[in-house]
Amino acid sequence: MIKLNLFGRGLRLQIAITIACQLAFILFGYDQVTNADWLDTFGHPSQGLEGIIVSIYNLGAFSGCILTFFFGEKFGRRLCMWIAMGWIIVGAILQCTSYSVGQIMVARYITGIGTGIETSTVPMYQSELCDADKRGRLVSSEPLFVGVGIVISYFFDYGMSYVGGPVAWRVPIACQTIFAFVVIFLVFGLPESPRWLYYHGRNEEALQVMCDVWDSEPEGEKVAKMQSDILEALHLERKHGEYKWSQLFKRDDVQTGRRVLLAYGMQFMNQVGGINLVVYFVPTALHDNVHLSRNLSLVIGGCVQTMFFFGSLIPTFFLDRMGRRNPMMWGSAGLSISMMLIAVLLSFQRPGYSDTLATATSSASVAFFFTYMLFFGATANCIPWVYVPEILPLHARAKGTAIGISSNWLWNFVIVMITPTIIGQLQWKAYLIFMVTNAAFIPLVYFCYPETSNLTLEEVDYLFIKDGRSGLHALTGPSQPVQESLKADLEKSAGGSAEHVEASEEIKDESSS
Repeated sequence: MIKLNLFGRGLRLQIAITIACQLAFILFGYDQVTNADWLDTFGHPSQGLEGIIVSIYNLGAFSGCILTFFFGEKFGRRLCMWIAMGWIIVGAILQCTSYSVGQIMVARYITGIGTGIETSTVPMYQSELCDADKRGRLVSSEPLFVGVGIVISYFFDYGMSYVGGPVAWRVPIACQTIFAFVVIFLVFGLPESPRWLYYHGRNEEALQVMCDVWDSEPEGEKVAKMQSDILEALHLERKHGEYKWSQLFKRDDVQTGRRVLLAYGMQFMNQVGGINLVVYFVPTALHDNVHLSRNLSLVIGGCVQTMFFFGSLIPTFFLDRMGRRNPMMWGSAGLSISMMLIAVLLSFQRPGYSDTLATATSSASVAFFFTYMLFFGATANCIPWVYVPEILPLHARAKGTAIGISSNWLWNFVIVMITPTIIGQLQWKAYLIFMVTNAAFIPLVYFCYPETSNLTLEEVDYLFIKDGRSGLHALTGPSQPVQESLKADLEKSAGGSAEHVEASEEIKDESSS
């Protein structure tokens, strides 16, 4: 794919990479449109059919993850981003020109494919082109822009609803192509991931990319160390030959299978905590459960969405200081408590309680929709997107990320499909389901997920090898960088450092030849 020198070297190039990744994620949050004319155009579909029309977008995204699994490693990060924008543009054009249920379903599915490819690629690309001590903040800024997209979409739709007619929903859908075209333009000026290039034997190109991104000479300390670490990691991961995905459930030296399952589980937690009840259905919940007027439900619903954005500011600025594990645990606790209090306050609408008490408690429950969205934005919104690409070894990063992100879209689809039914049938009890799931995530994170903050992507391998950190303390201890002394100890325990050093030198010699 053509590479143009649009952004120079150093900081300007780093900023361009980050902006491209952030704008790509706006599209993820932007695709949220329904209104009265939309319903008229498609014949007022039943609740079940409307749920399918909305959620087929998620099935498309799941399909995009599958495509990335098969082709992402071959195409590379830049080309995948470019292809994703193409799918999104075609899908948006088909959506804004739709006049039948069949067309809108196909259009949303196509748009979803682009979103699936994009979300499987962009966090990984950003992770591979930033410093370890900034990775959490930079990748967190991408889900932050999901919040930006949701807020823009929500209030744009609300404002356009006063215009009326087909323009009210066709124009907002069409406008998302603006972001896609900007990303396409930016990608032409961005470099390929150096780690992908090293993996595919294009060592000279990889070295040049690192020199450009970090504005250094090849002999510079930072670039030389990164090259050494990447080549050593590749040697470790390829110790027994190329990885075969048929061996996913067999334990290899760097525990690839376990790490893919951790990635899948992290995105599972992102969705099964009930976020889509709030994102997609908070106006419905406020209208049906809290009994607010339709207009007030829409306004308050929009304000609830803004908490998603404000909460996401916290990890965008502080995640590398906070770590990954602790915020996920206290965030899950906050989400669980918020859901519990919503359920308790709405339970007073049952027969036997006065109308005054029911009105007062249901109004009070609105506050906990706000706290829920704030906690989610600050923790479970951002951290899974950071954790998935960084927990995976380089040889499995593209396919493993696709598997991890597919979890987000598959469970997104499930929750979107069941939420209207459980809200209608269970009323306040529906929120207890998500109280329990969020509470269950606390011990899951505590016992199963190691801390990865401030480690380079190559150092994460040392958390999983046999002679690295082991035991319960290793999984629950505070975030600490892998020390150089640990690597020396590992070389000794393997029977002396000579053999390991020789192997590393062979790889380095190959890269320089």
